[in-house]
Amino acid sequence: MNRKIKDSVFTKMFRQKKYLLQLYQALHPEDKETTADDIEIITLEPILINDMTNDLGFAVKDKLFVLVEAQSTVSVNIIIRSFMYLARTYQEYFKAAKRDLYSSKPVKIPKPELYVVYTGDKKTNKDVITLSEEFFGGEEAAIEVRVKLITEKNGRGIISQYITFSKIVNAQAKIYGRTSKAVQEAIRICKDEEVLTEFLKGQEKEVVDIMIDLFDQEEMYKIHEENLIAESRAKAIAEGRAEGRAQGHAQGHAQGRAEGRAEGRAEGRAEGETEGKESVAMEMIKYNYEPLIINKLTQVPLDRINELRVFLVNQQ
Repeated sequence: MNRKIKDSVFTKMFRQKKYLLQLYQALHPEDKETTADDIEIITLEPILINDMTNDLGFAVKDKLFVLVEAQSTVSVNIIIRSFMYLARTYQEYFKAAKRDLYSSKPVKIPKPELYVVYTGDKKTNKDVITLSEEFFGGEEAAIEVRVKLITEKNGRGIISQYITFSKIVNAQAKIYGRTSKAVQEAIRICKDEEVLTEFLKGQEKEVVDIMIDLFDQEEMYKIHEENLIAESRAKAIAEGRAEGRAQGHAQGHAQGRAEGRAEGRAEGRAEGETEGKESVAMEMIKYNYEPLIINKLTQVPLDRINELRVFLVNQQ
């Protein structure tokens, strides 16, 4: 399942060259010469089910690589993910261009730019997040990665419109729920306020279908999460009861049985709830959810989420 909410609209829109050119112009208003024909989409495509993919990547005249992610929450881990996307992009570029990395002369390499389009409501005062600041306390490291944050306050052109679109969708979902009414009302408001007007007029049905499908997937995920927790809790409680009975019999009297059952139930509930939440967290990790989102939805601590992530990587 695609677990990303509004970035499917993002990726659909910017796969079209005329909108992609507008995005580039919003990032580089000083460039008046680049045309749509000068831009090549280089977004990573999945080969395997859990293969690495990014939201958007494009090259400009073989001189510039631009990677852009759209997020409703800001996690500093996007710095590492963006670095990994960039490394993979360069790897494919060097292979396709047949660059000799063992040559004594510097190989031709496009300049990279990394961006995050942030659509959430939580305020941030940062325009740039860096690897050294967020992970090494500002100390110099062997590599540095800089990711520019594009927010409501500094977005331009079509990027600003996309952020506004996302916020309008969120606002209407709070009123009408995650329904077609919410999406249709959001589109109506956007048209009235000249937000992504051309795109929404031309592809309204597709946008509604995308949003409803994603709303449905989110609801299915919530049901799946609840079922996993309930099943794990029930199993642990049953095991706790059995353990409690055994402990009570070993003690040889009624009080021992009662205490054993009570202790078994309490431990079973706690273990079941923890196991259930961690099962859900592992599923979310597989679908590349941000750790902060996983923590918010499951209450699994961030350090435990990182341990589960390492465990899954080692299992591959």
